[in-house]
Amino acid sequence: MAFQEYDVGVDREAAMRMVRLSGQQGVPVITVGDQVVVGFDRRRLEELLAQKAQDKPRLGAAVADAAARVQVDGAYVGRVKSDSPAARAGLKPGDVIVELNRQPVRNAADAERVIGSMQRGDRVRLMYLRHGRVTQGELVL
Repeated sequence: MAFQEYDVGVDREAAMRMVRLSGQQGVPVITVGDQVVVGFDRRRLEELLAQKAQDKPRLGAAVADAAARVQVDGAYVGRVKSDSPAARAGLKPGDVIVELNRQPVRNAADAERVIGSMQRGDRVRLMYLRHGRVTQGELVL
């Protein structure tokens, strides 16, 4: 999971924001979403990070850069998890996702970025290549 680190010794606004959030000054403060972890409460931090990871929508398919496999830009679909959004949308191994919600997908990172910016339950329009033919579909995260 990505995070942003602030040097409160240099960034006064970040320091004030941490004090407002936690009521603490002079101890480490970490925020995960809207939850505050004061000090080095590793158990609580791991719990919040695991919960945050479960809340993220998943495509349900392993993707890789297509250019390395089939010499076309996109996200190459490998394994598709049964009963996943990808499986319910009809994606199969070997398909190449080239567009998600009208955003071009040039590689696996693009696909992960678009899916990661969405919420569970969102509808996603997709365009993919199968055996050289463009196919359109929709999935629900």
